[in-house]
Amino acid sequence: MAVPAALIPPTPLIQPPALAPQLAPPATTASPPSTTSSPSPSSLAPPSSSSSSGPGQNLFRSELLATGSPGIPTPGAALPPGKPVYSTPSPVENIPQNNECKMVELRGAKVASFTVDGCELICLPQAFDLFLKHLVGGLHTVYTKLKRLEITPVVCNVEQVRILRGLGAIQPGVNRCKLISRKDFETLYNDCTNARSEMICEYKLILRNVNN
Repeated sequence: MAVPAALIPPTPLIQPPALAPQLAPPATTASPPSTTSSPSPSSLAPPSSSSSSGPGQNLFRSELLATGSPGIPTPGAALPPGKPVYSTPSPVENIPQNNECKMVELRGAKVASFTVDGCELICLPQAFDLFLKHLVGGLHTVYTKLKRLEITPVVCNVEQVRILRGLGAIQPGVNRCKLISRKDFETLYNDCTNARSEMICEYKLILRNVNN
């Protein structure tokens, strides 16, 4: 049975919640222009050394200039103690009494000699050709031995070299020569002989070990 519309109670209407009024975004206020200016490039640069070191002062360190670079000797610097200094001795004084040459006997052979300051000096290259050539490799080996033995040969002057070339004691194209005393030559000869003997003994010992 249908209910009359007048008997149905009316349904209350629910009002939607009121929306909150939308707030307007805050207005951006322009910041006033800054009164401070950016620093200039000159103010950022490091202070000049002349201002801190005083006017006219050198920019380089004085101790570095005094010591110099490593490995490069400073002029006037002293050499370490005990380090030998090698230098070529001066030639014999070119006077007539030093240039008188004569042939003398040495170990059964004739060699050219000069008398300098009362000391008899023989021609070293000629003595090498006669007695040492078969014992050592060359004249440079003789000079090495002389340094080790602390023997300093005498340097010929120009006239002595000319005389020795004329006698055939040295080669025609040689323009330098050295002299040595008899005593120093005997020391050199014994050193070369002993070195030769030791080398032969070692060679024989090696051959014996190889054969065994």
